[in-house]
Amino acid sequence: MRTLVIANQKGGVGKTTLAGHLAVEAERAGAGPVALLDTDSQGSLSDWWNERQAQTPVFAEAALEALGAQLAELEAAGIQIVVIDTPPAVSQRIQTVVDVADLVLIPVRPGPHDLRAVGATVRLVEGAGKRMIFCVNGATPRARITGEAAIALSQHGTVAPSICHQRVDFAASMIDGRTAVELDLASRSGAEISELWRYIFSHLQKC
Repeated sequence: MRTLVIANQKGGVGKTTLAGHLAVEAERAGAGPVALLDTDSQGSLSDWWNERQAQTPVFAEAALEALGAQLAELEAAGIQIVVIDTPPAVSQRIQTVVDVADLVLIPVRPGPHDLRAVGATVRLVEGAGKRMIFCVNGATPRARITGEAAIALSQHGTVAPSICHQRVDFAASMIDGRTAVELDLASRSGAEISELWRYIFSHLQKC
């Protein structure tokens, strides 16, 4: 079993949307069974999953005080991939989750405030000795700042080549428990998520 943690101390970078999309894509790609865990007290990922009609991915309640044991139970049950959403702000709560990660995905929006804020998350992940990948998320198509952000992030670690752009279908799909590709198989957002998942999976297999 491999555990993917999605973390960034800054709110509004799209962690929850990515968590749901990547978990569904992992199932579609045959990497499952997949389990989702929501460690954010706002419960946005839980709310999304409760709206789903599909039975996969499964959802597991996150009990941080027994997270290691919970992951062991999921592995014993045959789960292959666990995707964990985290709250904003660097805290002991995030530290606990990062400590069990095989790989940490750090989504970053291409803007100066987001780039400046990512440092605390990077230090936390590096301090835990975990592998990490940056994902440029919520980008404006053909905007120069997107490439500049990717270059800036590459100074600190690996940047996923698949950039997730800001599109209506990407955000709107989270309303009723589906993902962009489940709304439209030809979705450009869905294609970006598919490419991102393949890249992440190739790194998870090395963990």
